[in-house]
Formats: sequence, C-alpha cells, structure tokens
Amino acid sequence: MIRLTRISHTPVVLNSDLIEHIESTPDTVISLTTGQKVVVLETTDEVIRRVIEFRRLVAGTAGCVLAQEAAVQSILNRTWLAGSERPRPLEETPPGPRADSLSPAQQEP
Repeated sequence: MIRLTRISHTPVVLNSDLIEHIESTPDTVISLTTGQKVVVLETTDEVIRRVIEFRRLVAGTAGCVLAQEAAVQSILNRTWLAGSERPRPLEETPPGPRADSLSPAQQEP
C-alpha cells in the first residue's frame, strides 16, 4: 500500500499491486486492474519510487521471517545432533493415546 494525494488534495492509500499502468498527461493518472483511474498530484517517478520502497519493505520483512525460521531450524538441528530424539512429523506419529496421558496401570512395564 502506498500513500498518495488525489488531485483534489485528498489523501489516498492505494494498493500498488493493482496498478496496471501510469500516464503523465500532464497530471499523473494511475489506471488500476479494476478499471478505476486515480488522478494524483505526485509525479510518475514519485509513484514508482513509492511502489519500490513499499516492495522493499515487504521483501525485507519477509526476509526477516525467513531468517528467524532458519535460526529456529538450526537450533532444532543442533539439539537433535546432540543426542535427543528427533520428533516425528504429525503424519508419522502413530495413533493412540500418548504415554504421558496414561495412568500408571495403563503404561507398559
């Protein structure tokens, strides 16, 4: 989403993924994939700069999330290498009650 200013000086927040093309005639006219046209005060270059800035922000956030996931996976892998039992994915977990949910009489010796 990018913040722009309509020709009437009204602020507008635009979903940049919906931009089909931008014209300078001499006003900046943004055509959306929905068929709507938005006339803004910002130049074509400024609109493009804001779209790029927004996408970099989103990509940077996604990169942080991926880095965090990689760090967690790395920690888990070190734990498994240290000798603890690696947990099985849910689809590999056998059906039935868990051992910690059984009473002492129900547990196998």
